[in-house]
Amino acid sequence: MKVLRAFKDKLAKGKSVYGPFMKTVDPAFVECAGHAGFDFVILDMEHGPASFPDLQNLIRGAEAAGVLPVVRTYDSSETAISKALDLGAKGVQIPQIQSADEAREVVKAAKYFPKGERGVCRFVRAANYSSTPRNEYFELANEALIILQVEGKQVLHKLDSILGVEGLDILFIGPYDLSQSLGVPGQVSHPSVIDAITNITEQAKKAGVVTGVFCDTFEAAALWRGAGIQYLSYSVDVGIFTEACSNIITNLKK
Repeated sequence: MKVLRAFKDKLAKGKSVYGPFMKTVDPAFVECAGHAGFDFVILDMEHGPASFPDLQNLIRGAEAAGVLPVVRTYDSSETAISKALDLGAKGVQIPQIQSADEAREVVKAAKYFPKGERGVCRFVRAANYSSTPRNEYFELANEALIILQVEGKQVLHKLDSILGVEGLDILFIGPYDLSQSLGVPGQVSHPSVIDAITNITEQAKKAGVVTGVFCDTFEAAALWRGAGIQYLSYSVDVGIFTEACSNIITNLKK
């Protein structure tokens, strides 16, 4: 839990944290990200090929390298959330949140009493297979991060109610899906997308909620860090590797 508490302490002090999405199923890539100095990794079950057996080894890799394992679940179902947390995820990132009611259901599924109604099982990896004292485990488990993704213009008018849901730690903005819903698919630097992200960030600040965003250029990262976004997901493992390989080939051929 030291990594999680250090992560939360950074956010509380107004600092930014950085981490890539991980689509590979090799824990070595997760370890590389940790040793490189990233604060977190997002283990992607929505758009990545990882199974739950893969996931437990990816989380082990994160723990070995001292980087915070966050799991983006494939949906907002109780099963998807509880399995990720049972395996030791220190946060769950839920895609396509559409309403405050759905946000409350996520919190209910992710937290034990008195904060929620998560299904109880101590014989899981997160509880050291029952060797962690039960009361200690339930208390520690309730510290896991809840990150909710908003990705379409249809939820923009519902933001105040979503931001008011107790238990929400970070509101994450998906710029690519947002650009599509605004009629400019893939144009994440389009003025309409920039304006929408800026407005979401300002609303979240007023509600006292940390915001996050995906970015795949240093310019975008600097822009959103300057706007007060603290949870910055920078690119994707496979894209980072492809870009590095491309740069090597370009330089070798000079």
